[in-house]
Amino acid sequence: MLIRRTLRMITVLTATCAVALTGAVASGVGTAQADQAQASSQKQLLFYNHAYSVVDRETADAIENSAYLREFANFEVRTTTGGGMTWKGRYLKGRETYIELFSEGDLPGQDALYGSAGLGVSTERSGDLAKVTANLADLGISDPAKYRQTRDFGDGVPVPWFDTIRTTSEQYEHFDPWAMEYFPEYFADPRSQTEPESYPGDVSRERYLPDAYADHQMRDVTSIRMGVTARDLANTIPLLQAGGFEVTKVGGGVIAMGGGTTITLDSVERAKAGLKQVTFSLNQAAAAKHEERIGRSTLTVGPGAQAVWNFDAPQ
Repeated sequence: MLIRRTLRMITVLTATCAVALTGAVASGVGTAQADQAQASSQKQLLFYNHAYSVVDRETADAIENSAYLREFANFEVRTTTGGGMTWKGRYLKGRETYIELFSEGDLPGQDALYGSAGLGVSTERSGDLAKVTANLADLGISDPAKYRQTRDFGDGVPVPWFDTIRTTSEQYEHFDPWAMEYFPEYFADPRSQTEPESYPGDVSRERYLPDAYADHQMRDVTSIRMGVTARDLANTIPLLQAGGFEVTKVGGGVIAMGGGTTITLDSVERAKAGLKQVTFSLNQAAAAKHEERIGRSTLTVGPGAQAVWNFDAPQ
């Protein structure tokens, strides 16, 4: 999903808060923890939805043809049409989050280059994107770039898919960060194959993604690390702050925490940009460590309930 290529817990977090509240009352701690948890839930408006990156062709081909990945995750190679554009992505989909990978040359223009990448953070409740927009104004960004994405299921009739905002309408150098909110109309279309709402205004990631993750090891993306240029990083930070992420500067980059996924963005030169590492939670702990070499990347699963996927630095 790119600004030029017409793109592409509050439920979980609220449940976690409810559990924390019950435990606090039962143990006689009082309501302070519950109040704090409630405030945290209200503050977090945006959550990691997915990220994409262009990897080298050798790695992309190995990913696309990997029998192991098809066992490890709800894995799909899909061609999508939306907003007048068509793209092929390689997807690893979890309960609420996913990762999308392209090969060099898959996308048009500068986005075809190795290391091009993007980050989508989304709301869980209809109307929260407007709150993010208001928060951006408080940060000095009063006129964010807005875009409405549609999807074509093959009949030539575009269906409203999601709205997006970005901190700037200027062309990014290689990294495209955006906030998004799914349309209720998309969920209402039976061709979307999505779940019924769990609460009024439910436009959540869990509702959007299928439950096939439960048949595989991978559950969700728990952290992602990318190299981005200084200008792209500067355009990303306000979006994360407006969405409620706790953003901490580390060296020349930042670590953004909130909503269950840690986002690390290293400030690098364009030649070193792109995906570095993804970590996943697992549905069940792995008894032993397994390493799978996939092109110029290594996926290490276990021991325990975590997997780490490292991508080799450019040579």
